[in-house]
Amino acid sequence: MNSTPPSTLAARLALLHKIIRMAGEQSAASAPNPRLVAASKTQSADVLEEAIALGVTDFGENKVQEAQAKWPALKAEHPNVVLHLIGPLQSNKAAEAVALFDVIQTIDREKIARAVATQMQRQGRAIRCFIQVNTGEEEQKGGVNPAGLPALLTTCRDAGLPIAGLMCIPPAGHNPAPHFALLNKLAGEHELTQLSMGMSDDYADAIRLGATHVRIGTRLFGARQS
Repeated sequence: MNSTPPSTLAARLALLHKIIRMAGEQSAASAPNPRLVAASKTQSADVLEEAIALGVTDFGENKVQEAQAKWPALKAEHPNVVLHLIGPLQSNKAAEAVALFDVIQTIDREKIARAVATQMQRQGRAIRCFIQVNTGEEEQKGGVNPAGLPALLTTCRDAGLPIAGLMCIPPAGHNPAPHFALLNKLAGEHELTQLSMGMSDDYADAIRLGATHVRIGTRLFGARQS
């Protein structure tokens, strides 16, 4: 791989697709075809329009309020776009999140699960959800600890929340592979088929360990300006 990253969005996207395809061929998954979720935090509407024109269909936003400022108009113009919430959700933002997003990847506790389920019923929407698992059991990080996953999953299913899979963010500075392997194992134990894991620095490893969704920002959009 070249040490100098490509200078254009089109070139970076092409390189990502190449690496994703190669990693998928090495995956133990029976049908590896991971989806690229473009982590579009701080990106302008013009940049997002360019990405959409290049064929990107899935985007991930960290904050409900930031997404509300740019995505309603973009989604109206591009109805095929799938918008993922990949940042933490507070219960008082559940109504807005359900109205705007197509996927919520960060269900991490009973209160959030019940709030999202209630809003889905009120708004007549059934959007896919992932449970975020705190694989490193870090006190400061969102996500349910692995031991608490069965109870939270039961709560979600009892509330009618459509859980598609699991999501994780491995601890910074740690080898991510054991965390990806753990998430894969947990998904198998609970008959869940989708795994959102892997970001710009570790997405190839995540794919080889079964990721179905990778959340990539810097490798696609370039380094954020400080």
